[in-house]
Amino acid sequence: MQAFYTLATEDYRQLAVARDWASDLRTYAVDGRVRVLDVACGSGKFPTALLAAGLPAEPTIEVDLLDPSAFSIAEARAVLAPPFVAAGEHEVFLQDFDAPGVYDVAWATHALYAVPPAQLADGVSKMVAALRPGGFGAVAQAGTRSHYLAFYEAYRATFAPDVTPYTDAEGVADALRGAGARTDVQEIHYRTGSADRGVVEGFLQRCAFDDTVPLERMEAEGPMAVYLQGCRRADGSYEFVHEAHLITWVHA
Repeated sequence: MQAFYTLATEDYRQLAVARDWASDLRTYAVDGRVRVLDVACGSGKFPTALLAAGLPAEPTIEVDLLDPSAFSIAEARAVLAPPFVAAGEHEVFLQDFDAPGVYDVAWATHALYAVPPAQLADGVSKMVAALRPGGFGAVAQAGTRSHYLAFYEAYRATFAPDVTPYTDAEGVADALRGAGARTDVQEIHYRTGSADRGVVEGFLQRCAFDDTVPLERMEAEGPMAVYLQGCRRADGSYEFVHEAHLITWVHA
């Protein structure tokens, strides 16, 4: 995980500076506080990035943490600092969550990749329904041309043809529209990379959720080798190209 976040922390930094989140939180606050649902909260990297980018002391941001992993919820809770305040905890999958009309804001940042395609519409509809009328929703997800999706397709083709594909931003946007959300989409383009082979290996293994395939095999076999060759700089280091879609809507 340390190797993964050596590069992946940039995903959240890019999101934190992509729009005026402080203004969003003020806009959707009620009586000086805003209740937020953090979907698939992971280890709390998005609130951490918002804090690093600078948030005013008000409004108070009361965060409900949703994740199927108790460990992730504990990690995310531990990094919250004012104006964030830990509120509820929901150790469930999004598609099993049911809290209609409760939240002022709901976000899912690089969080929905592993939602099975057959359950995506149901999960997204639960997130949309969790917003109060006039509430604000945001999903950040990699598009089909981004490293995370392209890499995982190469991984599947080379090492694990039977695993479920990742959900892409385009599919999430379609599901949101199917749930009645009138979406706006902002594309965010950036690059990450490293000359440290240990960092690259750990990052790629986490991208695949498979630590059994070493970098040397990835570089030598099948479609994965072809993909990684396209990520190599002339000096042998790696550079990965990202295209994140920041999808936002206001709940009717």
